[in-house]
Amino acid sequence: MWCSTVGGMVTLMLSLLAAPLAAEAQQPKHVPRLRFLSAASADRDQPRLAGLQQGLHELGYVEGTNILIERRYAAGQLARLPDLAADLIHRQVEVLVVGDAPAARAAKEATRTLPIMTSVADPVGVGLVASLARPGGNITGLSDFNAGVVTKRLEFVKDVVPAASHIAVLWNPANPTNPLQWTLTQAAAPALRVTLLSWEAKGADDIERAFAAMRQEPPGALLVFGDSMLGVHRHQIVALAGKSRLPAIYSNRETVEAGGLMSYGTDLVASYRRAATYIDKILKGAKPADLPVEQPMKFELVLNLKTAKALGVTFPPTLLLLADKVIQ
Repeated sequence: MWCSTVGGMVTLMLSLLAAPLAAEAQQPKHVPRLRFLSAASADRDQPRLAGLQQGLHELGYVEGTNILIERRYAAGQLARLPDLAADLIHRQVEVLVVGDAPAARAAKEATRTLPIMTSVADPVGVGLVASLARPGGNITGLSDFNAGVVTKRLEFVKDVVPAASHIAVLWNPANPTNPLQWTLTQAAAPALRVTLLSWEAKGADDIERAFAAMRQEPPGALLVFGDSMLGVHRHQIVALAGKSRLPAIYSNRETVEAGGLMSYGTDLVASYRRAATYIDKILKGAKPADLPVEQPMKFELVLNLKTAKALGVTFPPTLLLLADKVIQ
């Protein structure tokens, strides 16, 4: 009798001790959530997000398994960004990833505490961070350095069309990095003996009007600044440039792959892949204020031979040797 009582008590105690352990073992592990906000569109950003996913995978993160990514796009309508940013921030999220300067500005205005990882042309110049080495606040990431390479784009398009004395510039004044690029381009123009013709665009209708005006007094070439809205409408811009027989240089390879003549800029797929290391550090407890903003390590020149032939222009041999990719 005594033995059976003691045995029962021991069994009860063991089961009571095991219960919390079993419950703890069955508790689901926390899956970190990222939110991606962009002023552009899903198709424009797909290659960049693929780079981010690859970088995360290399660090042991698999989307849908041990990390979740929710996406929001303004599709070139910058006025939508504040509401999209506010919606994302009110959800349970560890890191907000933003794909451009307009989205970064909207995110910064919406929160000063949630970690924000960004990739923009000049994060210091547009007031996102205090300095590259010491960002301060809740924002860090990478600079795609469009502002630093825009003058090189002017040189490259002049190499292709050496007789061009007037070069049109299509840019979006609503993008905080575009005025900076315009200032730098203006400063570089005299040395190349070109006059710049400014055409501002905040939407598809403005783009149509700009090209209609260009056809009245055709410039020798066109420079299109890096901008999410212009990126969303890249097919429209490429078609209009072709119709106007206007050699144009762009900021990213997606536009050249869509039929544009040439581009020079940061390898954004590689940059987004690199951005995964920042996300990993933040998820492991690092503060954005302590993570220096990284400058791009690679720029790429992409040329489209088919478009060049259609426009009746020839790439100089030196440019062909410098090209990272030549589309036949």
